[in-house]
Amino acid sequence: MIVNKKTIHTLRLISDLILLNLAFFVAAIIAQSPDILLERTMMFVLLLLSNILWFFYASMSGFYSDFFSKPFAYQFTNILKSAVVQALLSVTFIFLVKEDLFTRNFIVLFTLFIILLISVRTIIFRKTLKTLRKKGKNVRNLLILGYNEAAGNFKQMIEKNPDLGYKFYGFLNGSNQESKEKVIGSIADLNSVLEKKEVDEVVIALQEGSSYRLDELIRVCNINAVKVHIIPDYLRFLGNRFQASSMGNFPIITAREEPLNEANWRFVKRIFDIFFSLLVSVFVLSWLVPVVAVLIIFNSKGPVFFVQERFGVRNKKFNCYKFRTLTYLDKNEEKFKPVVDKDPRVTRIGRILRKTNIDELPQFINVLRGDMSVVGPRPHAVMFDVEYEKIFEEIKLRYNVKPGITGWAQIHGLRGDVQDKEENRKRLRKRMEYDLWYIENWSFKLDIQIILMTVWHMVSGESRGV
Repeated sequence: MIVNKKTIHTLRLISDLILLNLAFFVAAIIAQSPDILLERTMMFVLLLLSNILWFFYASMSGFYSDFFSKPFAYQFTNILKSAVVQALLSVTFIFLVKEDLFTRNFIVLFTLFIILLISVRTIIFRKTLKTLRKKGKNVRNLLILGYNEAAGNFKQMIEKNPDLGYKFYGFLNGSNQESKEKVIGSIADLNSVLEKKEVDEVVIALQEGSSYRLDELIRVCNINAVKVHIIPDYLRFLGNRFQASSMGNFPIITAREEPLNEANWRFVKRIFDIFFSLLVSVFVLSWLVPVVAVLIIFNSKGPVFFVQERFGVRNKKFNCYKFRTLTYLDKNEEKFKPVVDKDPRVTRIGRILRKTNIDELPQFINVLRGDMSVVGPRPHAVMFDVEYEKIFEEIKLRYNVKPGITGWAQIHGLRGDVQDKEENRKRLRKRMEYDLWYIENWSFKLDIQIILMTVWHMVSGESRGV
């Protein structure tokens, strides 16, 4: 919906490709004689590959998306990533063709020139566009139909990002009620407002149950040759990641977009799980398990490990391993009785293990077996899950991914239950919401962040529950 969005995207892409080629030739000429550049045709093959890589990497990484609403610092980070990718391509290409094509100076200069030229282009482009917008060049008046949370948030976004090319004209509400906001009339006044020829585009942000028919509002806009945009009433749904696409000739809106639905990302996550779990097993579990086992045996009677059936991905049950932290009672797991703060069943050693999360370390065995991931929503015991579902109906959405040893909810202090029932209900819902946020916003970078935060909590001994 950004004014001239496709045109701006194309201009940025073309200008960047020109600068990429300029950086290549300047770096090659500085690093070695121009005659050598002309003699070695493989260098032009590398140049072609660099252009192709820039085009596809920019598309896959979203290099040109959210240009207007993101600060320069964010864009500079993306420029650095793209430059590093180009450098890696150069190094790999030289290694594969086994020719002495370039000096090391070329690769360094090529990378630096890309960073410099693209950064300067980005700054100039932003300032130029902002200046044009402030002068009123190519700015369109935007009218919003509806006066609710979605409409208000959208209006704030437009005003905070003048680079988008829109000027807020006003709201048309369901009635002519007074408000501090710029409500200029009721929705029934739509035709008369558009006939003034002061509105260029209309955004419809009506909630479900509105008495106004969507097709009638669009008809009025079409009669007045005004472009229409629709904000679907999605705020009432639990998810906030929606994807518009098409299936055949039908437009489709997917209510929940989950990155791990893609096989390539599941493969990346699985490879990391295996590699990381092997490292932990060799360098940590190999000596820690015997030490903890001795402490548990001397502290209380019972087995070293606690094995409990829990739900995994796609609701498949598996046996989850933990160090035993409770006083051992036969069949004590059959009753729904979550462990709470200061629970008398927790042993002295168990309290330390739970506080530091060491009790969860045997679950790296589950990770190697493929039952779990290093990072993900914590798996629930079968009998617990039945009770939790009464509080949070959408709980099964958590099982779209593998459960994890640690997770987004856990590093935010949402581990375990508390004694107060009402407070525990709020805590549970919050924990589930954090889990679903993680599923919708998963990235490899986020997993690393969660692991580092978990290690920090373990080292610092910071308590986040029981």
